[in-house]
Order: sequence, then structure tokens, then C-alpha cells
Amino acid sequence: MDIYQLAKPLLFKLDAEKAHDLTLKSLNLAEKSGLLGLLPKPPACQPRTVMGVTFPNPVGLAAGLDKNAAYIDGLAALGFGFIEVGTVTPRPQPGNPKPRLFRVTEAEGIINRFGFNNAGVDALVEKVQAAKLKGVLGINIGKNFDTPNERAVNDYLYCMAKVYAHATYITVNISSPNTKNLRQLQEKEALSALLGTLKQEQLRLAEQHGRYVPIALKIAPDLEAEQVKEIADLLLAHKIDGVIATNTTLARDPVVGLKNAEETGGLSGAPVRDKSTLVIKQLAQRLQGQIPIIGVGGILSGQDALDKIKAGASLVQVYSGLIYRGTGLVRDICYRLG
Repeated sequence: MDIYQLAKPLLFKLDAEKAHDLTLKSLNLAEKSGLLGLLPKPPACQPRTVMGVTFPNPVGLAAGLDKNAAYIDGLAALGFGFIEVGTVTPRPQPGNPKPRLFRVTEAEGIINRFGFNNAGVDALVEKVQAAKLKGVLGINIGKNFDTPNERAVNDYLYCMAKVYAHATYITVNISSPNTKNLRQLQEKEALSALLGTLKQEQLRLAEQHGRYVPIALKIAPDLEAEQVKEIADLLLAHKIDGVIATNTTLARDPVVGLKNAEETGGLSGAPVRDKSTLVIKQLAQRLQGQIPIIGVGGILSGQDALDKIKAGASLVQVYSGLIYRGTGLVRDICYRLG
């Protein structure tokens, strides 16, 4: 049992967002004091080369846990093969009113309606520059809540230019359910225009910096099979480097009647597992290995991670699973994936 599992009963008595903040601050203190060096190390995993990047192991931290890149080094000490920070927006924004994070404990789920609360892209870049991490760092970018969709591309271009020199890869988040109308950017015409413009900018920045930084698109689990096919075809047409499947769900079928189930926002954790895996399968069928998939959503065990890989993912990411299972989850997945 790790230290987190000992503290978990106390943390679960606190408001979920307060527990989240307290855990990250404690992690930071433990890293600075050298205590994290005492944690058991994950078993050796085979490195994977995905999107042209070598990942030391296939288990990553999903975006959302460290929105401002304030805890990179502490999180990296937990054994992840890669860390993804953000979602970050051009300007700072407070996000939605509190409370905005809720546990659906009986189903090992979490509902959040944060709304891209973050300190802005300049503050994130400062934190990234101050971190000691030498490993793989993904930076997840979004748009400000008050930027209309017809101008959303400008926010993504701005963030991409700001983070390009500091990221191993960049994730384009168009699938959060907590920014009004954001998911409309997944529709065929809007997405094609967005991806085309971002691809041009990526190539311009690659020439400017003398370094190619891959971009991945993060999509929702609440898509019809035909929409998944359309998105896959657009990823291929625009030569996007990767796809992350999936974000949180608006569906409530698996948690009906449970405490907090009626809260608005995106549902993550075990209840989204099957929806996420289905989208991965649908993408894999269409992409035929031409574009790699990063699987995320409902991974609470090594077997869950293996199921994502069998469905077609090359890498996996966790977030909600850490809240319920603690840092031992990373070791469990590494052991299972080998």
C-alpha cells in the first residue's frame, strides 16, 4: 500500500477540489524533500516509439491534473513514461464557479466542470522552463471560454506558437464538455478547417525552430460511429500525428441514481471505460495503423490498460484511476504491459 492509499480515507472526507489541491501540494513537498525517491520504482517497461518520439514507458499522465505545469517534477517521480500538462488557454481564466469537482465513489467515477481554469499560457511556459524534467512532455492547448468558435483557431495558433519550443508533443483539445460549444469543433467542416490551419502552422514552426513537434487531437467518447470515421479520415487527410481517445463523457447511464450523478460536467473514471475503448476500436479500424492512438478513459488497473492496447492504442494515460487506486496504478500497468 502506498502513502496515498493511507491518506485516501481522509482526503475523501474533504471537498474533492480541496483534496486535489492538497494532494498536489503534498507531492511537491515530497519531491523537494527527496521522499519520492523512496517510492518503489515501476518494473521496466519496453520503450515505445510513437509519433516519432521515444517514450521510456507507455504509461502517461493525462491532461487536467496539472493544468498549470506546477507539479511536473513531483508527478514525473511517480514513474510515468510521459506527462501531459494543461489544458492551457491564451489568457488566464478562473473556470466555472465552485464546487465543480465531484466524486461518484460507488462507481469509481469523477465529474468535473472546471472549464479550463488556468493561469494562461505565459505562466505555464514559465513553469515548464523551471522544471527539471528531461523526459517526454505533452502540452494540451485549448481556447478561452469567451472566444467564439469562428475565431477559435486563433487561440490554438497562439498557444501552439507559445509552447512549441517547450513541448515534446502538443495536444489540441476540442472535446472538453465544459467550454460552451467547444465540441462543435469536432464537426466535419469546422474540424477540417482547424486541422488544415494547425498543420500549416506546425510546419512553419518546425522550420523556424529546426525541430518537428508532433500534434495530437483529443476527441470525445460521445461520438457516433460515423463521426469517428469522419474524424479518422480528416486526421489522415491533414497528416495529424496522433489522436487521444477519449475525453470525459456527458452520458450518465452507468451512474444513474448514485450520489453526485446528476451534477453537470464531464464524467471520467470507470464509467467511461467501455465508451472510450469502443472509440479506440473504431479509430483503429479506420486508421489501420497509419496514425497512433493514445488510449485514456477508465483505466483503473493493468488489465484496463491492456484492453486499450488490444483495442488499438499504442500508449495509455491515466487520471481518475490515480484518485481511486493511487500511485501503485502506474506500477500495475507497467507490470501488465511489460
